[in-house]
Amino acid sequence: MDNYILISSSVFLFSAFVIAWQLMRTAQHVTYITLADGRRQERSLPFLIRLSLPLAAGVPKYITEHRSFEQSRMRLDQKLVSSGYEGLIQPREMIGLRIVVPLGIGGFLCLLLAALFFNMEGKFGQALAERQAAFYVLFLILFGFYPDLWLKRAVKERHHKIERALPFVLDLLTLSVESGLDFMTGINRIIQSRDVDPLAEELIRMFREIQVGRSRKEALKNLSNRIGHADVRSLTNALIQADELGSGIGGALRIQADQIRTKRFQRAEKLGNEAPVKMIFPLVFFIFPSVFLILLGPVMLQMMTRGGL
Repeated sequence: MDNYILISSSVFLFSAFVIAWQLMRTAQHVTYITLADGRRQERSLPFLIRLSLPLAAGVPKYITEHRSFEQSRMRLDQKLVSSGYEGLIQPREMIGLRIVVPLGIGGFLCLLLAALFFNMEGKFGQALAERQAAFYVLFLILFGFYPDLWLKRAVKERHHKIERALPFVLDLLTLSVESGLDFMTGINRIIQSRDVDPLAEELIRMFREIQVGRSRKEALKNLSNRIGHADVRSLTNALIQADELGSGIGGALRIQADQIRTKRFQRAEKLGNEAPVKMIFPLVFFIFPSVFLILLGPVMLQMMTRGGL
């Protein structure tokens, strides 16, 4: 019996060590993307995605590449390009994550909760054990939405960075064009003078596409499709129209810069107007009770102490 307990404990400790070692490797793993000019840039995935990605790649292809998921794969491919994770995750792997994350991570946590509930004593533990099916369903739903929520947030954050950088880049490009430089030279100088942010990544890619022989119209359309933002789409349409009509690009760039800056101020005003409404919840549930405790807490404590005496 003692040998059996010793062997079981050794196997358990070895399994725990292997799991902890794999988790540490996953947490320290760094991924990179290759820019259009050959440079590598760090682009880290969330820990839960990195942990589940090998399992998602093992999902059978007849599930992830089924023709019923064709529209979903196209939307995921567009979102992955817009988020900047193109090449790190494939659309079929995202579909696999929708299966692996809730069944793998969520199921593991459900088993831990089930073991905890059954070991708890008293009516509270029995009530939780009786309702464990509801916890299973809740975890499966929450973890099932996690990959899509992460991707949506990544696209939103990248769009926000592009919104902040776009007016300044347009001003520099307008000054370059109006000072006598052509469009390509102006783009090249901006790329060389700026740090590599999301907008610079897309400009580098557009610049390389034109260098390898694509027309400026086609490169601008590809830029708009990759980013998928309304401001960039409006800018590229204006530049394409200016090329087709033969009008000056400098004037179109200046108009677009003013319009984008106006939209940016309008968005800031909208957020400022929404701030008082968003402050109601913390004001009612956190600030008012804190003020009440600070002001009346010593008085109530003193009254309770005197009552006890």
